[in-house]
Amino acid sequence: MALYEHVFLARQDASTQQVEELTAQMTGIVEGLGGKVTKTENWGVRSLTYRMNKNRKAHFVLLNIDAPSAAIAEIERQERISEDVIRYLSVRVEELEEGPSAMMRKADRDRERDDRGGGFRDREGGGFRGDREGGFRGGDRDGGGFRGDRGPRRPREDAETTTDGE
Repeated sequence: MALYEHVFLARQDASTQQVEELTAQMTGIVEGLGGKVTKTENWGVRSLTYRMNKNRKAHFVLLNIDAPSAAIAEIERQERISEDVIRYLSVRVEELEEGPSAMMRKADRDRERDDRGGGFRDREGGGFRGDREGGFRGGDRDGGGFRGDRGPRRPREDAETTTDGE
């Protein structure tokens, strides 16, 4: 049997229970066709890079599958039918990853960083836009563009001046 990593994205307005039921349904299909799901990871609701079917967020679920290709074909067919599934991707791999996936390790690292207060937003004297004084305008925000620190505009000496009535 072949080894697969399968990820599907469920709509954000689907409840966690509905996503678990959908995952259980996919697991049941694999086991019914002679395969097994070795690992299931729910990555939670995450923002999408771009809108998909009017959704800006989605529930992400990873399944590590050891099954024949017919089981993957059936899972993908069921996901095409389901209105709750936005996208899916199945990749055949040489070996399944043991332990937590890269997404789960990243979530753990982020959680640890937040716990010890090492985020770049919390550093002394650091931050992003709030610590810049005046930004690109060179000082106060008077609406003068890049001329804010050079004073008012003067007419050019070589410009023609006209007066009314002459």
